[in-house]
Parts: sequence; C-alpha cells; structure tokens
Amino acid sequence: MTTVLAEAESSSTKKGMFMAEPVTPAATLIENKGDMKVKMELFIMKIQEEFCRALEAEEDSGMKFHVDRWTRPEGGGGITCVLQEGAVFEKAGVNVSVVHGSLPAEAVGQMKARGKELDGKNLPFFAAGISSVIHPRNPHVPTIHFNYRYFEITKDSGEKMWWFGGGTDLTPYYLVEEDARHFHSTLKTACDTVDQGYYGKFKKWCDNYFLIPHRGERRGVGGIFFDDLETPSQEHCFQFVQSCAASVVPSYLPIVKKNKNEAFTPAERDWQLLRRGRYVEFNLVYDRGTKFGLYTPGARIESILMSLPVLAKWEYMHSPLKGTPEATLIEVLKNPKDWV
Repeated sequence: MTTVLAEAESSSTKKGMFMAEPVTPAATLIENKGDMKVKMELFIMKIQEEFCRALEAEEDSGMKFHVDRWTRPEGGGGITCVLQEGAVFEKAGVNVSVVHGSLPAEAVGQMKARGKELDGKNLPFFAAGISSVIHPRNPHVPTIHFNYRYFEITKDSGEKMWWFGGGTDLTPYYLVEEDARHFHSTLKTACDTVDQGYYGKFKKWCDNYFLIPHRGERRGVGGIFFDDLETPSQEHCFQFVQSCAASVVPSYLPIVKKNKNEAFTPAERDWQLLRRGRYVEFNLVYDRGTKFGLYTPGARIESILMSLPVLAKWEYMHSPLKGTPEATLIEVLKNPKDWV
C-alpha cells in the first residue's frame, strides 16, 4: 500500500497507477494512510486500472476506456470508465465511487431489514466501492459482474459501524462447463487463501441472491456473494476483499481470450439479447446496489445504470426447444450446480 500512497501523493496519478486522480485529495489520503477508508479507496482505484487495462488489451483496434471523473455535491464522487461499441466488448463499465454524507431514510430501512441496528435520522455514512459489468459482443463470451465495497456509519451515540460486501459472478449465454469450472476454481482459490470455509458459503449465497423470482431462474452460473462481513477483524475482511478482487482478471480474461473469435449466428445473437433482458430485469427490480444508489441523494444515475447493456430484447412467451444448447443453459439456471 505504501507504493500506492506514494502514487497518490505524486502529480502523475492521471497517467500512473490509476485511471484518474483519487476522489479524496492526496494530502488527506497521506494524512490518514492507516484509515480503512483510505486503504479501500486506493485499493479499488488500483483494481479499476488493472481491469480496464486488461480489457483494453483484448481490443485489437486500440479502443480505450472513456474516463469520467465526477463529484457529488453532497460529498465525494467517483471515476466511471466506459468502453462502448468495441469489437470485443459491446459495453464495458468499471465504476469507482467514494461517497459520504447523511444516510437517506430509504437506505436506513433497507439496512434495518438486513438486521442492522440503526437509530436516529440523517446518520453520517461513508461508502467506497468498485462495481463492474462487462457485456461482450460475442454470445460465446460470458458477461461478468463484480462489486467490492466498504461501508461505515456513525450512529447517534458516536459508535461506528462498518462492514464489507461484494462478489464476482458469471453470466454465460452458452454453457461451456470447462469455463464455469475455471471461473469457480479461481474464485475458490482466492477464498481459500483467507478462509477455507468462505467459498462454499458464499457460493450458495450467490446462487440465492441472483435468483430472478418471477422467472424461477438464476441470472447466471453464479460465483461468490457476501454482505455485512465484519468478523473476525477489519484487516481480515479487507484481506479477503483484496484476494477476491485480485482474482477477477485471472478468472475472466482466459475465457475471453478463448472465445472472443468464435463464429456465431444471428440466432445465437438473438438468444444473447433475450438473456440480457433477464439481466436488466434483475438489476432494476432486485439488485441491492442499484436500489441503494437510487435512494441516495445526489446519486449519479449514469454510473448507477452503467451496468445495463446497450441492447437487450424481450419476446412474448419465448422458450428454447428441448435438447438445444439454450435449453441446457436454462436447466443449469433453474438448478445450480457445484462446479468445483
């Protein structure tokens, strides 16, 4: 972390380790270098840069991410990186947000529903997170989503509550079991590095969280998902988040490289767009992060809705024929498998 702090202190952050200058002023970062808020901000900015550069390397045209550094009047801001209409990635978004202010009543209610003991109004909060969704053009390349976040609230008593949340999950349009096993195996290794009990627990949580109830199917083949992680210690939880976030590139990029040049038919493209419709349904109806963003005053809607694809499709009463690759995928989405 010392190297990252030095980079933040220098004037070269725009062209150095990060996609843009940190949200928090460099002097404040240096002054508070031991604070978890600072550690998390610098870490997610480094992950953003690494992932964006890895994706850019897959675009033979040399296409680069558009970098949008924004501020939130109520406190904080973020860096939104979007690559759109590439040869490989139809839309790729990697967003970092570092925001603070007063917690809106709707967000308090959402947290109380998860068992958080919060009293009072307009509670001071801090949230730092990285969120990414990648929508490839080729239907033989799956979509990936990952999100890692740190949250801190100061109660009326002055007591501070904190927790981490996040996860990584894969949404294929055509099931390639070898790819699913590689993806899950990489995540399991990242989990086992910190706690060998995490993968099984968080894999099951992921399968349950990404259920689309009105469809009776999962969004994809899962991965890991966790929230409200606050034990056994703050440093332990942070180490786990670091391990998981660092596994995103090795879990996903080999799958992209393997499949990005596969030939595909118009019918396969139509199926991809139909499955993207399911993705949209989940994100707008059920996703916690989307809800929190929409509840937060001064939220940047473009960044919140960055996860949505450029194109999606809905057809009345569409159902794949039995015995087809499309039907094979649906079977796994309805009945999650153990991949490792």
